[in-house]
This record gives sequence, structure tokens and C-alpha cells, in this order.
Amino acid sequence: MKNVMGIINLVNEIDQLEELTYNRCIASTPFGGRYRFIDFILSSFVNSGIHKVCMFTHTKYRSLMDHLGSGKEWDLDRKQHGLRVLPPLFEEPKEIRGDLHYFYGHRDYFFRSNEEYVILTKSHMICNIDFDPILKFHKDHKAQITLLYKDIKDEQFSLARPIKVSSDQTVTSMLDHQINATNDQISMEMFLMKKDLFLDLVETSIASGWKDFIEDAVIKNLDILNVYGYKFTGHLGIMNTVQSYYKNSMDLLNMSLYQTLFQQSYSIYTKTKDEAPATYKSNALVSNSLVTNGCIIEGTVENSILFRGVEVGKGARLKNCIIMPNSVIQQNVILENVILDKHVIVNMDKEIIGDPKTPYIAEKLKVI
Repeated sequence: MKNVMGIINLVNEIDQLEELTYNRCIASTPFGGRYRFIDFILSSFVNSGIHKVCMFTHTKYRSLMDHLGSGKEWDLDRKQHGLRVLPPLFEEPKEIRGDLHYFYGHRDYFFRSNEEYVILTKSHMICNIDFDPILKFHKDHKAQITLLYKDIKDEQFSLARPIKVSSDQTVTSMLDHQINATNDQISMEMFLMKKDLFLDLVETSIASGWKDFIEDAVIKNLDILNVYGYKFTGHLGIMNTVQSYYKNSMDLLNMSLYQTLFQQSYSIYTKTKDEAPATYKSNALVSNSLVTNGCIIEGTVENSILFRGVEVGKGARLKNCIIMPNSVIQQNVILENVILDKHVIVNMDKEIIGDPKTPYIAEKLKVI
């Protein structure tokens, strides 16, 4: 797919992850023991042969830049093409600008590019996807825009955009984001179109005083654009609320789902770190958990996800928890239905029991 450019749009991305994104953008949120949200769409692009990717950053992207580096882990550190991060070109006024202004401000970047097609995406859709058949579908149907969607009945707690797709695969309706929408067809916020159409929609929408590409340029022109829906049948996690983050993370402890997402013919790449394997002391008891490198475990861990470098002290008990890198749980601590961000310390003998639907969250660097 050398004729396709990937665009990752982080501008005004819906984010209700609360403490988890106080100091980072949603794209750099840790997930699955060693990954970040951004890894999934970047890996899908590269695995599909898309090696020119631009990313529109918005706010709180220091952590994201640290994670991405030169793009080496995704084979995007290239002399030609590769990964290009496009920061804001202006200071936002009191009235927040939409993404159309960001696209318009960097239009010269697109004019200089030779690719015929663009794929516009967000970062909070967790999936492992091949874009090759989507491009074929787009050409076969002579579509102006192809929208990826999924039939989904149980995506609890996520802010999703309901759509309606007719029997001939044309998109007839798109609505605002909703929680637990009654419509089973959900937009994946991924759009394939020709670059010329993308630029034309940006310029005409700006001229009309509009702000948001999807809400204005696409939805308001739905009756005159030839928009088709491509049905995605793989695993999808929509990660824009605390509840959906917790649910989708816990789902990874289901081995068949984990294999569906990570052990297909296409891999998910991430920033690599050279660390020793996890250490299990004589008192350790671990069951149905995902434990990554550098962890030191002396206590009991059940149905939990431990990121790199987590320490679990003697007599501590963890159940249904997500513990992010380099956090320390001291002796005789009891945690259940808890999310700890990076570098959190829980002092000995503490007990924290969260609700399964609303887990307790400790923000980065907190001492409890």
C-alpha cells in the first residue's frame, strides 16, 4: 500500500479516562502490560505496508513523544516517508479550535506528498487490522469515503458513534458519540478516501466556518458524498472511558481473546526495554494474570495485569487489578478492583477495595 498515507488524529480525541490522562494524552495510555494505545494503529499501518504516517498532536504529548522516539520499533525511522509528528501551529484561543484548523494549517505537507489515498484514524480503537482488503473494497465500490464499522452489542461503557449501514453497504446515518447506543453498528472512526477529496473537504469546511472534520465535513455532507461502510469482524476495544479501559484490560486475561489480538499473523510492536524476567519468590502465588518483565513478586496475584518493574511485597494480595510500571505494593497490602498508574507506592497494611464497575484509580507518583 505504497500509495496510501496514514493520518492519526489526536485533536480533541474523546477522553474520559480521568486520572489516567491527567499527565498524558489518551494515545500514550499504557495497556496490556507493555503497550500503549498508539501501538495498535501504528502496527496496523506498518503491517499493511503503509510506511508514511503523520500524527496530529494536540495536548499533553510529552509522554507520547518519549514513547515514539524515532519510530524505530515500527520500522518508521526512514530517510524517506516514515513517521512525522505535526504539532499545533498556533496557540488555541478560548474557543477551542477543531481538527479542521490543524489539517488546514499543515496542508502544505499533504500537497508535497505523492500518495493518492489517506486513511484518517484515532488512537483509542484497540484492534489488529489489515487495511489491504479495505482499499480493495473502496475501489470495487467506487466509494468516495469508506468508513470502518463493527456490529457490536456489548461494548459496555464506551463512548461510541452509532451509524446505520444499508444492505448495499452505504452509510445512511451517523450520530454523535453515545454510551450504550441502541444501534448495533458502531463507527471505528477510521476513514479511507483520496487525498484530493480530503483536502477539498478541509478547505470548503473551513470556508464555511466549520471546525470538526467528522461532525461537519463528513456528516453534514453525508447526503451528497458516496460513503460506504466496511464491516470489521476482528476484536475491537473502544478505550475512552475508565470503565471501558478496565473491562477491555481484564478481557485480556481470556487467553483466546489475547491470542486473537496479539498472536495473529500480524504483530503489535512497541517500544522495547531490556529488563530481567519477572522474579517469583518462594511465597509468591500467581493465577490467571499477565506479569511482564522486571516484576518482583512475593505475595498473591489473582486475575491481574502487572506492567514492567512492579514489586508486590510479602503477604500482599492483589485481585482484579491493573498495576502500571514501577509501582510498589508493600507488605500485607490488599488491593481489589484497583488501577495504579506509574510509580505509585502503597504503604504496608493498606486495604483498598474498588467497585468492579468503577475501579479505584491512583494517579501517577501517588503515595498511599
